[in-house]
Amino acid sequence: MISEDLHIMTAKVVSVAEDLFMRLGIRSITMDEVARTLSMSKKTLYQYFENKDQLVSATMIAHIEREKEAFKRIHEASRNAIEEIHGLAEIMRKNLGQLNPSTLFDIQRFHPHAWETFLDFKDKCIQGHTAKNIIRGINEGYYRSEIDANIMATLRVEQVSLMFKPSVFSSVDFDFKQVQLQVLDHFIHGLLTEKGRKLYGQFYQEVRSTKKNETL
Repeated sequence: MISEDLHIMTAKVVSVAEDLFMRLGIRSITMDEVARTLSMSKKTLYQYFENKDQLVSATMIAHIEREKEAFKRIHEASRNAIEEIHGLAEIMRKNLGQLNPSTLFDIQRFHPHAWETFLDFKDKCIQGHTAKNIIRGINEGYYRSEIDANIMATLRVEQVSLMFKPSVFSSVDFDFKQVQLQVLDHFIHGLLTEKGRKLYGQFYQEVRSTKKNETL
């Protein structure tokens, strides 16, 4: 029972901390603030995590595990490569709506272990899923056959990394969410055959119509 209670409370701490880090950035959030949000003392918080760096790493791992599960669900449920890549884009759109642009920058500068975890996820999971999607799309006739899946998957991953660099896309000059979505749309259009372009347009219109009806 004690072990189960510890697991539940640790998961709660990670969930609350992740929400704070995503919305407000990491550097601006102290362990005191995490403890206050949880209505516990800082001493109690340190019983679960020895320091902030350990907590940041735990939130990164939890976030990545959810992403992996979501990627798997979308792949299994999708009818074709275009539906799949749109599903992956929807995950990104949802996450970006909650993400403070400084969060990954803070991790890169101040939490190297968590950053290495993210890079491993980016290089293996995101790049791997993108390459498989491209191969699937080529086989289905929706993506151009001359495309090298590994090259384009690597390009896509590096696009994502580039967009997180404030020296390139400053939050003062650009809306972070719009940058991500427009670059993704540009990337997808570069993959499509004429057949794929027609299906992508139809699918995009269906999604827009569904969202419009949901708001009525």
